[in-house]
Amino acid sequence: MFVERSFMELVLQLIVTPIVLMLASKVIDRVYIKNFKSAVLTSISIMIVSFLIGWLITLFLNVATLGILWIVGLGIITRTIANAIIIEIIDQSRKDFDTKGFMPSLKLAIALAIAWGVIDVMF
Repeated sequence: MFVERSFMELVLQLIVTPIVLMLASKVIDRVYIKNFKSAVLTSISIMIVSFLIGWLITLFLNVATLGILWIVGLGIITRTIANAIIIEIIDQSRKDFDTKGFMPSLKLAIALAIAWGVIDVMF
């Protein structure tokens, strides 16, 4: 049951994330994505990098804040900042995806956190 739920969650994230990226490129200033194919490849890149080093960035941020946000139940803030850093890393590695500065990356990370949170609530 857990494997089916996790797989379905992953599939939904693979569907929703490119859509959020495309919408964000239209709504958020200084976020550029070339086309939907680029959005799909960028979303896969974000997920892979998040899986590989996202936990390490989140751990570093928790240590830097002395775990206060995690203790009071606001760990989503450090995870969102970690995702913004990951978006900046992906921005540097892909030519068809561009964010001009950290604030657009943070806004995009917030949009992704909201979308992924809705998916989590569904399952």
